[in-house]
Amino acid sequence: MRKSVFAVCCLLAAGLLQAETIKMKTGELISGSILSQTEYTLNLATSYGNITLNQREIEQILPDKHRLILKGGTQLVGVILDLDEFNLKLQTDDGSIVNVDMPQIISIEVYDYDQGEKAQQKFVQENIQQQQAAAQAAAQQSAPADTVQAAGGLTFDSDINQVFDAQTATVVNGSVVTPSARVQTAAPKPMTDEEAFLKGVKTGAVSQQEYAAAAKEELTAKKPTAKKQTPKKTYKEKDFNKYFAVEAGAMALDLQASGVLKLGDLATVDLGDNTQDMGGTSAVISSKFLWRLKESNLWIGPMLTFASIANNDYSFSLPSLGSVSASSSGNILTVGAAANYYLNPAGRFSFYLTANAAYEMLTLNYRGNITTSSSTGTQELPFRDSLTSNGFSGALGLGVETWVDDVMIGLEVRQVFAPRSGELKESAVSNTVAQAKLSWKF
Repeated sequence: MRKSVFAVCCLLAAGLLQAETIKMKTGELISGSILSQTEYTLNLATSYGNITLNQREIEQILPDKHRLILKGGTQLVGVILDLDEFNLKLQTDDGSIVNVDMPQIISIEVYDYDQGEKAQQKFVQENIQQQQAAAQAAAQQSAPADTVQAAGGLTFDSDINQVFDAQTATVVNGSVVTPSARVQTAAPKPMTDEEAFLKGVKTGAVSQQEYAAAAKEELTAKKPTAKKQTPKKTYKEKDFNKYFAVEAGAMALDLQASGVLKLGDLATVDLGDNTQDMGGTSAVISSKFLWRLKESNLWIGPMLTFASIANNDYSFSLPSLGSVSASSSGNILTVGAAANYYLNPAGRFSFYLTANAAYEMLTLNYRGNITTSSSTGTQELPFRDSLTSNGFSGALGLGVETWVDDVMIGLEVRQVFAPRSGELKESAVSNTVAQAKLSWKF
């Protein structure tokens, strides 16, 4: 459609720059101004009236193109970006921006897309072929006696609707809406599930909203999950042949010094028949590494024990020197072999007998002060010395263990027999050891 430059300027100034051409997936082109659009629909104002298009049926939105006829016969085709009474800005198909003086323009035409007329022609031809095929099919059937026969064998009560149903024109707001505009006022097509869902229309006994809500509730409903049952581990004695244990506890000591006791380089004290208490409770740490003898309940292996003798304070008097105040502490290191014999290895609480034989090395350090009095005053003389007692020891005891996950915890009580030597020979031979233990079988 050709227009003068002045007319086109007026129309463009009125908002025609917003006009678009909608290309449908069927190949049809619909020109108009986009009023609004959503994810699902597009409202378009055409020269025939306002219509609503389905976004799924739209292939592309094409901007209006214009053909500019310039003085001298030159032509430019593109999209008008902006214009005023002096200048027009045009974007060509290759993306270039061209500024054209308005006095150089002879005329401006709305540029019709090449496929516009071809698509229209194709649409008409296809519909004519459909009409002819429908007429031939109707001619082969006998028409009812009470119907009016039309030329070509058509009956006005049925065949006319069959032929022209898809192309029946409708008048909207005083304008004829063509089939290409896809405005349907006859019997509407059945709604799709999507359309019914958007419009909130019931399509059956259950509405789309109710169906969606039920589906959502089903998907989001927290399904009861069965409690994961971790199979309880069972431990059999025959599955293991190595054993390692770490024990910690306390041992009551009764260390008694007798005979001749040196007070460093200051003096030597003969205690005679008297004894001096020089030791008490000690903390004990032990470790065992045992092997199982074949498939029996007897396990044997090396054992290492370290005991720290707690500090013990004492005092006594020396007639020739004065009063003596001292304190002693020390340690015991025991290296030997141990054995465990399990009474009920398959029980929840497994009891066992334990025994060990070892070589014990005891060191007792003592230090203090000798307080003397004379005419010149009181004087304190410090001293330091030590006692040792080495020898063999043995122990017998009872223990209990139970599995906790992959380890065992337990308690062990032993009676240790260790005769002392030297100045400590009067010490108690038997001492009780109680220890908590953590052990592994593998």
